[in-house]
Amino acid sequence: MKKTVSRQRLGFWSLTALVCGNMIGSGVFLLPSSLAKFGSISIISWLCTATGAILLGLVMAKLGSAFPKTGGPYAYCEAAFGDFIGFQIAYGYWIAMWVGNAAIAIAFVGYLAVFFPILTQNHLYSFFAAAAAVWFLTFVNLRGVRQAGMVQLVTTALKLLPLFAIGLFGFFFADFHYLQPFNATGQSHFSAISGAATLTLWAFIGLESATVPADSVENPKRNIPRATLFGILLTAVLYILCMTAVMLMVPNQQLLHSTAPFADAAKIMFGPWGEKIIAIGAIISTFGTLNGWILMQAQIPMAAAKDHLFPKLFGKTNKAGAPANALIISSICITLLLLLTLDQSLVTQFTYIILLATFSSIIPYFFTCIAQLILFVRKRELFEGTHFLRASVITVLAALYAYWAVIGSGQQLVFYGMLLLLSSLPFYALLVWRQARA
Repeated sequence: MKKTVSRQRLGFWSLTALVCGNMIGSGVFLLPSSLAKFGSISIISWLCTATGAILLGLVMAKLGSAFPKTGGPYAYCEAAFGDFIGFQIAYGYWIAMWVGNAAIAIAFVGYLAVFFPILTQNHLYSFFAAAAAVWFLTFVNLRGVRQAGMVQLVTTALKLLPLFAIGLFGFFFADFHYLQPFNATGQSHFSAISGAATLTLWAFIGLESATVPADSVENPKRNIPRATLFGILLTAVLYILCMTAVMLMVPNQQLLHSTAPFADAAKIMFGPWGEKIIAIGAIISTFGTLNGWILMQAQIPMAAAKDHLFPKLFGKTNKAGAPANALIISSICITLLLLLTLDQSLVTQFTYIILLATFSSIIPYFFTCIAQLILFVRKRELFEGTHFLRASVITVLAALYAYWAVIGSGQQLVFYGMLLLLSSLPFYALLVWRQARA
């Protein structure tokens, strides 16, 4: 008899936790310091970015409901533009995921070092700690999306508690004089808002998370759009509350030079134990984020492999329905990249690679918006009940926002991002050649 593979499913709350957990990572704990050089005008940037993220979320929600196929942005771009663009999106998106996961693993060890200082004193220990976290969560994901979803739900709930505590109760310790200067850049308000918005967008990378594992979602037409929008709204409210509260508690000049702004705020609220509380929150945050992105890193190559755009081994699943080969290969790539960080001279290059990975995540957002406009025409029957004029206006606004975000990334980053996209061409040619021989 043929063995049946059990299909595990992600429910609404697990899916929402995946969206929130993938967006709320290690970056949120450092952003107040990064934004201090702009002044309190960065609060407006948060509002602009939150609006842009909601517009992109509406696009993802509409496509996720009409086109519930594993792969998210890759699946939509492949359907709209064909195999070549689909392959490029999958290629760049997959690289961005496992490179980003290496950075998250390093951040996890950095926060863990608050309790175990030897991790920062011995690079070999830090490597083994980061690799252990990656492979433990890879094992969790190999057991299926249900187990990964439970880990994501628990860690997201725990990571939200300290952030909401600062966001809600921090205002009792507020000093509104700390909002000065409003614009610390010396440039126009528009330039300051644009510069800060580029930073704040990094905090929303992952908003498409609910659309990627679509084949493993309960009632995807209903749960994908609901989880996407609820997750983005919850995250946006949390970010704006937290960032404003920290700015009101810590003077701008102190914030500008702080390496742990949330810890500074927590000390004011909770006393000497504040730093430890925030460190625990950051450990949980990075661990949960790493879990969510490890789940995601296998879904994209699996979806591409099923469409014959990635090697077949990426599409094979185990008894739990998990894409085992894609998980293991991706985690091997993370481990190799972690080995490179043992050499301190590579730290600067590695940091730039992470920015490049973030840029590579923005490109699929823009392509997805244009893909929806094309699918409105080619597959109109999938969007039954859609008010096309309203949906098209939302899509165009989301595309303009994504295009603005690409421009805001800077010339150098766009240059290297283009090189990354061009590097996919030889691999696509090899794939076509092998298919022709077969």
